[in-house]
Amino acid sequence: MNPSSLHKYRPFPPMNLPDRTWPDRVLDRAPIWCSVDLRDGNQALPIPMSVEEKIEMFDLLVRIGFKQIEVGFPSAADTEFNFLRRLAEEARIPPDVTIQVLVQARDHLIRRTFEALEGVPRAIVHLYNSTSPLQRRVTFRDASREEIRRIATEGTALVKELAGRVPPSQRIDFQYSPESFSDTEPDFSLEVCEAVKAIWQPTREQPMILNLPATVEWSTPNVHADQIEWFCRHISQRETVVVSLHTHNDRGTGIAATELGLLAGADRVEGTLFGNGERTGNLDLVVVALNLNSHGIETGLDFSDLPAIRAVYERCTRMTVPDRQPYAGELVFTAFSGSHQDAIKKGFDRRAEELAENPRLAWGVPYLTIDPRDIGRSYEAIIRINSQSGRGGVAYVLDRDHGLDLPKTMHHQVGHAIYTHADHLGRELSSDEIRDYFHAHFVNLCEPFALLDFDLDHHAAGKPGEVRCRASFRAHGDPLQLSGTGNGPINAFVRALEAAGLKTFHVTDYRSHAVRGGSDADSAAFVQLNRNDDNALVWGCGIDPSIEMAGLRALVSAMNLLAPENAGS
Repeated sequence: MNPSSLHKYRPFPPMNLPDRTWPDRVLDRAPIWCSVDLRDGNQALPIPMSVEEKIEMFDLLVRIGFKQIEVGFPSAADTEFNFLRRLAEEARIPPDVTIQVLVQARDHLIRRTFEALEGVPRAIVHLYNSTSPLQRRVTFRDASREEIRRIATEGTALVKELAGRVPPSQRIDFQYSPESFSDTEPDFSLEVCEAVKAIWQPTREQPMILNLPATVEWSTPNVHADQIEWFCRHISQRETVVVSLHTHNDRGTGIAATELGLLAGADRVEGTLFGNGERTGNLDLVVVALNLNSHGIETGLDFSDLPAIRAVYERCTRMTVPDRQPYAGELVFTAFSGSHQDAIKKGFDRRAEELAENPRLAWGVPYLTIDPRDIGRSYEAIIRINSQSGRGGVAYVLDRDHGLDLPKTMHHQVGHAIYTHADHLGRELSSDEIRDYFHAHFVNLCEPFALLDFDLDHHAAGKPGEVRCRASFRAHGDPLQLSGTGNGPINAFVRALEAAGLKTFHVTDYRSHAVRGGSDADSAAFVQLNRNDDNALVWGCGIDPSIEMAGLRALVSAMNLLAPENAGS
């Protein structure tokens, strides 16, 4: 922002609440949840949902476990009215689900709303009118407090009158929202809500809902929490009132404001899946619920197949969940940083060991706040490779996807080579590209040295346990016949190379294993060599149906990597 523009703005006034208690509280239970996807979310869409799409979304919300669902603004448009009628006439509302309908505090709209509710077993009529000084001055052309309060009370009286006419088979609950609560004077919000409550006369058995919306997010979350705590303290007969939150995200802190508002005493939360809503969006119910789950708190909402929920949401709303959206985003369980990849891999390994002793072990993997499997995600996308990646990540992918368990001391050599390749390409590498690069630069290498044929004689004359090898070999294009004796295939082959003047190294390590997920006959071997003249260490890999040949091919691969013409490759 241009500094010359700052004169237009003023700091939001804080609440005078020196004895606030919410900072010392802990969230230990879930609120009452109300989805407003079909109303607040829908009205924010460039292309609103059709009736069929709204039905699909309603069914999804029911499957997730929402017991209160705001289905629309039936007095505002025929589509909204017809959708509610479909729900009622086709008996689509489960007996344990209460639908909610929004209506302005205007006579003809309230009457039209009750027409739409005919035959609905359980419903919440959500009445609202704006109360803030800005709305009073601009929208209502300098309306007085008394005029604004009268709009609320007259609307409430009509809702109560019409609710009294419904048959005994229907239950009508009432919700009132002083719209723009977040920037309304606290005493006036309380005054209007007390006036509405006096007309509705709620009881402990059938309380009313007072929804306190941050229609626009003007302040920091702590100020919102102070507003909620102050209201909860001062509203009369608190036990007859459900205090509800409805935050927006204009400052990017809607989730924090809701969580602090719950600490401040609120009972209920309204929001949408993935935060869809006007301007910067509504509260993201997925995040708040999974935040509670991550602390071991039961929420009553089932996000165990979050990818499927996301697919329905994106299809019905034509919106896209951002890649970095908490929990649901494509990349939120992906680590590109090498140090992060290494820590995640170690975390998986350590957890697997400890779970054997304690099946109820608390979750604890670095950089992952929850187990991705608990929300239908998998580990397959957790570690991906680009130029920022490190040795642990590359080794993890080769192990997880391709069954190659690289020795720990080989991780740096392979990781450095592959992320340098990614840096050269300027992009992420796929799992198959990582495998192909590894094979091309570390496995069964044959230039400038190549093992063409190998024969082992276990009964050759010599010391007990010794074997003799004969090998057809090529060095820098020249064919050679080699022969050597040793206590095993590799030792015999190394002596054959030494006899031919080709041994410029010491063998310092050897590992082998069956290739998981590959052919039953495939074996992988890894040989580390130390070059004589400068102590350079390299690993080579060999893959072959024969474990003996795999070891020999690994040795030749390492020789090739030590060759001057391959230095730095």
